[in-house]
Amino acid sequence: MHDDKTTRGAGRPRSAEKNDAILRAALDLLARQGYVRMTLDQVAAAAGVSKSTIHLRRKTKAELLAAALAAVQAADAPPPSGDDRADLLAILRDFAATIARVNGMALIGTCLAEEDHTPELLALLRARSVLPRRALLRQVLERAREEGRIRPDADLEAAVSGLVGPFYADCLAGRGGHPEWAEQAVDLIMAALRPQGNR
Repeated sequence: MHDDKTTRGAGRPRSAEKNDAILRAALDLLARQGYVRMTLDQVAAAAGVSKSTIHLRRKTKAELLAAALAAVQAADAPPPSGDDRADLLAILRDFAATIARVNGMALIGTCLAEEDHTPELLALLRARSVLPRRALLRQVLERAREEGRIRPDADLEAAVSGLVGPFYADCLAGRGGHPEWAEQAVDLIMAALRPQGNR
């Protein structure tokens, strides 16, 4: 009887560990070398697997990167608690941890730099990581607006940008890893969004 880690075909295991290693190697090589120069042979060598092992999972480099970029999604943020501040902080902390785990600033830079030649990379990053995370933040703010804790006319898209923006700004200013950035961002934005009578 075979389980998820048993052999198939030539006897190579298709384990979750190998899959994770392949996706991590793909993200790392994409960040360091860019899409055009990155090859599946390099990914295989970095992940410690054969090229055929990669092909069992993904047929093309584009498919592999789509799966790898999906790994940049929020994974560890807890379910909503109903506490606006706690929920926003959990999402932002998970965002920062994910960026650190996948060398995300270099990855974002690569996707932006290659936009003219490989626009699908930035589109994938937006679809797989940026927009889902923004949606999580917006859901918390929408709940707070519906329950009267923030102004009914609040611009929630601008508020979401105000929540994540300090992370990027601090990185560019050489303050990356500033331990209280999330708390400061949440407190600043929520104070600005409060109904006038509650200020």
